[in-house]
Amino acid sequence: MKVPLFSKKYVPKIMRRWTAWGRSRALRKLAMEVFKESKFEEFRTGIGIVATNWGLEKPLIFKSQRGQAHGQVGTFVPGMDCTVADAVRASCSAYPFFKRPKLKTSRGEHVDMGDGGYCANNPTLYAITDALTSLGARRTDLRVLSLGVGTYPEPKRWLVARMVRRLKTVRLLQKTLSVNTGSMEQLRKVLFEDIHSVRISEGFSSPEMATDLMEHNLKKLDILYQRGRESFGQHEREVRALLL
Repeated sequence: MKVPLFSKKYVPKIMRRWTAWGRSRALRKLAMEVFKESKFEEFRTGIGIVATNWGLEKPLIFKSQRGQAHGQVGTFVPGMDCTVADAVRASCSAYPFFKRPKLKTSRGEHVDMGDGGYCANNPTLYAITDALTSLGARRTDLRVLSLGVGTYPEPKRWLVARMVRRLKTVRLLQKTLSVNTGSMEQLRKVLFEDIHSVRISEGFSSPEMATDLMEHNLKKLDILYQRGRESFGQHEREVRALLL
């Protein structure tokens, strides 16, 4: 089975760019093509898109429903009046791989944004907290399906790419995202062990699975997709039981 059209068409176009500016421009173009000018009012269910308020050094979550607000119900505006495309772009802008976007909120504030992975690369805890506190759900009623991207060996690259790869800021980012993911999952198990959850995020060690955030090789993406499909197959019974 081939990589889905979306991945084949867009991932290489974005990640093969040599500069953060080029990747950011390609990401913005993609977000506009997919979501156009859609706003958060158009969502038919509660949704949260996690980003980071870079200036305040705290999470910033774009939400669709007033019931999801934490103590700011009176001033709540879906998505802070930003477009879905803007929220997705902010959530995906992993600095220094991408430039940090600046968005204008409903209050007229210009906010310097960063990738949501800096505060919650695995946002499961945020979702559970919303359900229990803002929405008032009972713990026994919750079902959590958490999808990760897996862990992989570090790839070998040509000389120039290796030189870029050795930059401490770039390597630190990937380590930060990985540690964040693991710590969030560990906390979920400790704090919400009683909530029925399924986590799918496999670890791979074979050399052919070596990859990183900069991956744009179609053959490698095809391999990753196939292994992802196999990973789901191993958890299919758990997922079906979760959703019944």
